[in-house]
Amino acid sequence: MPAVNNVLVIGGGLAGTATAIQLARHGVAVDLIEAKPDIAAIGSGITLQGNALRELRRLGVWERVSRAGYAYDSLGLRAPDRDGTLLVELPDVRSGGPDLPATVGMPRPLLARILLDQAAATGVKTRFGLMATNLEQDGTGVDVTLSDGSRSRYDLVVGADGIRSATRRMVGIELEPKPTGMGIWRVFGPRPASVTRTDLYYGGPCYLAGYTPTGEDSLYAYVVEDAGDHSGLTPAQRLERVRELASAYHGPWDEIRSALTDPSRVNHTNFETHLLPAPWHRGRVVLIGDAAHSCPPTLAQGGAQALEDATVLTELLIDGDALDDTLWDAFTARRHGRAAEVVAASNQLAQWLFDREQGDAPGLIRRIAGLVSTPA
Repeated sequence: MPAVNNVLVIGGGLAGTATAIQLARHGVAVDLIEAKPDIAAIGSGITLQGNALRELRRLGVWERVSRAGYAYDSLGLRAPDRDGTLLVELPDVRSGGPDLPATVGMPRPLLARILLDQAAATGVKTRFGLMATNLEQDGTGVDVTLSDGSRSRYDLVVGADGIRSATRRMVGIELEPKPTGMGIWRVFGPRPASVTRTDLYYGGPCYLAGYTPTGEDSLYAYVVEDAGDHSGLTPAQRLERVRELASAYHGPWDEIRSALTDPSRVNHTNFETHLLPAPWHRGRVVLIGDAAHSCPPTLAQGGAQALEDATVLTELLIDGDALDDTLWDAFTARRHGRAAEVVAASNQLAQWLFDREQGDAPGLIRRIAGLVSTPA
């Protein structure tokens, strides 16, 4: 019998929907709330490494993901010269196992829709445009007040509400992500035939430029520059900013840049990082995903680590018979150190970029690939 009978999951991203799906499959009553009106309409693209694909297969959505995304097994490094010279093509580690590709790129909104549909199919009750406004807990449960004024009681609350987690604040954790000094422009556009994998350009006027195929006809491209507040720019100005920064990069970038014409498909995010010290729970409220840890997307492990959090937490809840210190100690042992190593490595690579130092980026990427090849 599971350690919990009913659970509230706060946040409809990867960590939250994965948790909801796995608990509901095992007979736990799950309510999922999301503050945004439609999370499946948000975002550009996402890069999913093999360990993320392993977790998506566990969730029963791998076939749909494989049809919707673009799979590849290598990483290209290119020079920021007038030809975009390919310096090396590195075979990627299949960290999810030999029967899964090394990497899949796909549109983030499409992945969100696939997971939300799976949540509905397993019996999860999902409500959008709702937030938890108050949590009051005792030894047997948590009384939750929602933004619509309703109140319910749960055995457990899972805070998967992102880097600015309101759940984190409600349980008394004062932790603010730290800026790294860099920001990323992402833009979604058509995929030219020359783009068949992720290519990265280190150097030039930006810290990093790259692109990832997300389907037969789509990709997302990105450039990393100094952090800044670009909220005052119009959509057209934001697109022009990306095109201007990307003008120094060539090879496939020339085709990509010329096809970037839709200002509505551009977004900007400043890199931030944090790691919540263990434990990640306060009583019967636990934080996972970006609510517990975040890092620059330099290793493309953010989504994978969120999915791993969900898998480990739900395994322990399903196999356990009590929400006690034994369960939480096991969760900490399996997740904190692993997530900490990914966060540290992602920050190390970001620091090399920021300082424009010659670090062993391929070696760092392979070390983390080796780490995550073993299931969490």
